Amino acid sequence: MNRKTYEVAGGAALALLVLAAPAQATNGYFENGYGVQSQGLGGAAIAYPKDALAIATNPATLSALGERFDIGAEVFIPSRGAELTDTANGFGVFDGSFSGNGKSSFVIPQIGYTHRLNDQWSVGIAVYGNGGMNTSYSTNPYFGSPGTAGVNLSQLFVSPTISYEFAKGHTIGASVKIIDQFFDARGVGLFGGYSSNAGALSDRGKDSAYGVGASVGYFGQWTPDLSVGAFWQSKGYTEKFQKYAGLFEGQGSFDVPSTYGIGVAYKVTQDLDLAVDLTRIEYADVGAVGNSISSLFLGKQLGTDNGPGFGWENVTTIKAGLNYRINPQWQVRGGWAYNTQPVQGDEALFNILAPGVVQHHFTAGATWTTPAGFDVSGFALYAPRTEVTGNGAIPTSFGGGNVKLHLSEVSVGVALGWKLGD
Repeated sequence: MNRKTYEVAGGAALALLVLAAPAQATNGYFENGYGVQSQGLGGAAIAYPKDALAIATNPATLSALGERFDIGAEVFIPSRGAELTDTANGFGVFDGSFSGNGKSSFVIPQIGYTHRLNDQWSVGIAVYGNGGMNTSYSTNPYFGSPGTAGVNLSQLFVSPTISYEFAKGHTIGASVKIIDQFFDARGVGLFGGYSSNAGALSDRGKDSAYGVGASVGYFGQWTPDLSVGAFWQSKGYTEKFQKYAGLFEGQGSFDVPSTYGIGVAYKVTQDLDLAVDLTRIEYADVGAVGNSISSLFLGKQLGTDNGPGFGWENVTTIKAGLNYRINPQWQVRGGWAYNTQPVQGDEALFNILAPGVVQHHFTAGATWTTPAGFDVSGFALYAPRTEVTGNGAIPTSFGGGNVKLHLSEVSVGVALGWKLGD
């Protein structure tokens, strides 16, 4: 890799760090996949690395990637909202359909670089994001409250990675996860009487919090046709959101959930590969995300230790994709992913702010490779509308009523990749 290439790569990485608006997402608020080629495969990458962003999923795939630099962007377009019925003791005073699409699209950058030091050791770095707790209601859905309402959560990860090939075709890897997350909330002052710190609940502007986590992984070529991978990512421990100490439990605590998974990839024919991943996201272990709102109406205040949260359940995902090589220049791919439902109906009231309810995701993609090893890849994702209904989700202290949440998603992305050496 010559000096000029290093300068281009370094400049691109710096630009992404400055401009990054971390990803909205589809598995709750985790991205369905990292890297445009993986995203075209339904997000499968644990045992099937296709570009440098694969190390964001499984750090042990680093050795298999050799020398690569990948840079890309995704345009994400969610459609989310809520419907309230039978409010105000059945009189319907606050009934209505509310659109959360005040901000309708998001540009999500991504970058990855991998480098082989010798026959056994490799290093790399990935820059990527999570998000998806994003709504922007031009009309406040909370019982006639004035103004707008909504939240925005984004999490930027910078992930330096190292791997060691301890036996031919078998690698272990590890990453440090350097985290910078951002949050703001508007229009939820109605809950001030239920907060331990009403002055740090709503409309405080953007707040940020740094943190750190780690991940480890294994990747092995068990036979010429079969590869196997596994990873575990720790909880990301972060600073508290001081401006929202009266909203999140533990005076503003909002750690990143741990996640883990296994994957296999199998060469069905000389040109057709199948990749399947099974993963788990431990949302319920982060109090601000997993604690139920029900305790709020039993006297437990927002912002207190083990206080109320969004009531999300842990999520299990399955991702499956097929990659077909038409010729040395062209590959096409498609995939499907499914995740269990994180949001249950009885938690719908608070999740008007964060209706991360989609479950099925359908993807397609392609890569064109030049003889010099330069890649152009693209993908498209469609997550059909999913609804969650909470009959009686509005408690009697707020007049009672029902809440229906909905979310659908469209996403497209493109990436450029360079194979820098053998």
